[in-house]
Amino acid sequence: MFQESNLPQPAPQPGPLKIGVSPRFLRRVPPQLGFRGKTLQYLEQSVAHWLMTADALVFMIPSIEGGGLLRRSSIRVADYVAELDALVLQGGADVSPLTYGEQPIRPEWNGDRIRDMYEIDLLQEFVAAGKPVLGICRGLQLINVAFGGTLYQDIDAQRGNPRVHHNPEAYDQNFHRIAFTPDSGLAQLYPNIGTVRVNSIHHQAVKTLGKDLVAEAMSVPDGIVEAIRWQGASFVVGVQWHPEFHDPANPDLLDGNALLLAFLDQAEKVRDRHAGLPAGPPPALQRG
Repeated sequence: MFQESNLPQPAPQPGPLKIGVSPRFLRRVPPQLGFRGKTLQYLEQSVAHWLMTADALVFMIPSIEGGGLLRRSSIRVADYVAELDALVLQGGADVSPLTYGEQPIRPEWNGDRIRDMYEIDLLQEFVAAGKPVLGICRGLQLINVAFGGTLYQDIDAQRGNPRVHHNPEAYDQNFHRIAFTPDSGLAQLYPNIGTVRVNSIHHQAVKTLGKDLVAEAMSVPDGIVEAIRWQGASFVVGVQWHPEFHDPANPDLLDGNALLLAFLDQAEKVRDRHAGLPAGPPPALQRG
C-alpha cells in the first residue's frame, strides 16, 4: 500500500501575475504633507486599480540610487526584473529634452532627467529579459526616446496644432478622436473601429520614431502619434492616452480592457514559458 507521501503530487499552480510599475517622483513636496526636504516616489492609484481588475498583483519599483543611506544597497534593477512578470511605465512629468539630445526651449519644459534615466534602465532590463512593457502617456514618450526617437517639446509651439491635446482645466475630461493604423496590432485588438475617443493629457508628443518602432494610432485630424509598438521580439507598446482613466461604462470612449488583457496575457505566456508550464486556455477563458 502506497503511503500518501509517495502519491503523485499535482504540479504547483502559478499565482497571480506580478506587475511592476515605475514610480512618479516628487522633489518639491508641499509643506502640508510633512516631508520637508525629502523626495517622494509614488503610484497614482488609478493605474494600480486598473491592473488589479484583472487580478494582477501590483508593485511599485522604487529607484535604487540616491537614497542617502549609510550603506549602499546591493539591490539591482535586474533583481526586480527577475521577480516581476511585466512593467508599466506610468505617466507624469515631461521627458527631459536633454535625454533626446536637445536643450529645453523653455525652463518649464526641463522635465525629469533623473526619472528618465531610471526608467530607461528599467525598460532595457525588462526588454533584455523578454518581459512585456506597457507605456502610458509619458511612458510612450519614454519608450520612443529610449529607442532613439525625439519629441515635440510642446505641440502647440512646434506644430501650430489645431487640436487641443492638453487642457489643464478639463484634465482627464479633455478628449479627441484617434484612428488605428490599418493591420496594426491595435487595429486587430479593436476590429471594426473607424475612429474612437480617448482622453488627452499631454503637451509633448512623438516627433521622430525610435528605431524599430511603428505608429499604431494617430490623432484625428492632426496626425499626432497616439500609440507605438516595438517590432522586436518582446511586447513593448505605448499609448498616449490614459486607459486607466476611461470609464468602461461609457460606450463613446475606447475600452481599455482589451489592451490590458493583451498585455497581461503576454506576461502570462512569458512567465509560464520560463517556468516550463504548458500553455493556458485562450485569453477569453482566462479572464472575464
